[in-house]
Amino acid sequence: MRAVSQALIDFANGFRPEPGPGIEIIATPRFRATIQPDFPIAGPNNVSWIRCGAAEADEAIRDARAIFASRHLPFMWTLDPGAEPPDFADHLAKHGVQPDPHGVVSQVMVMSIDATLESAPVEGLEIRDALADLETFRLADSAAAEAFEAQMPESSPESIAMLDRRRLNFSAAGNRHLLLATVDGEPAGAAGMSVYPPAGAILQGGAVRPKFRGRGIYRALVAARQEIARQAGVDGLTVWGGSMSAPILAGLGFEKVGWRRFYLDTSTG
Repeated sequence: MRAVSQALIDFANGFRPEPGPGIEIIATPRFRATIQPDFPIAGPNNVSWIRCGAAEADEAIRDARAIFASRHLPFMWTLDPGAEPPDFADHLAKHGVQPDPHGVVSQVMVMSIDATLESAPVEGLEIRDALADLETFRLADSAAAEAFEAQMPESSPESIAMLDRRRLNFSAAGNRHLLLATVDGEPAGAAGMSVYPPAGAILQGGAVRPKFRGRGIYRALVAARQEIARQAGVDGLTVWGGSMSAPILAGLGFEKVGWRRFYLDTSTG
């Protein structure tokens, strides 16, 4: 297996989101805000790449909050090893912002595109393109929500319209993928990915519903995305592994090359 390249490590640690369909970026000298109004949860909506002086930290927090308050969106503060000031989390705490209760630390992990992922066949497993139609997208969204113990998507006309806009924006981006895993026709899990040839592919949101865990579905979703990324001609895969997923990803061959820390801000939602 080819060793992980320094270029892939640099991509994993240094990737900065850019504007795209359904995604607004507000870049300031102090931080970078990513806004996804049709994905109204913290995480997709976040503030990252925080670089300011200690005396500017409180003002930076107020400025970022104003951005999301005007849109009535909660958001996540994402700290990386180069965040300045180094004690920015302490400044957040003074403003009532606490570590993400779902897990404060994720490991930045990478794997070469030609790594071998061996797995036994999963009886009844089918992996489908969740961007193909609205109903498949809804099933994938619901499966991920259950797996992550998040609020289940609403079924109101407004929520369904928002969901379809998100699906269409994913498709319009041209580099985004979402997969739905089913077992004997029942939704079992979902997983996303964005590809950036030739640098790398970013795995997003891989999750399996509790009743289907332990069968190899998570591994199958990683392998399916690896094949899509291989066809796209990227150097390798990168992912943020949390406390549950990082050990599994390490077992699949992913290597830790960095970290991120997350702080949930609900003051603006």
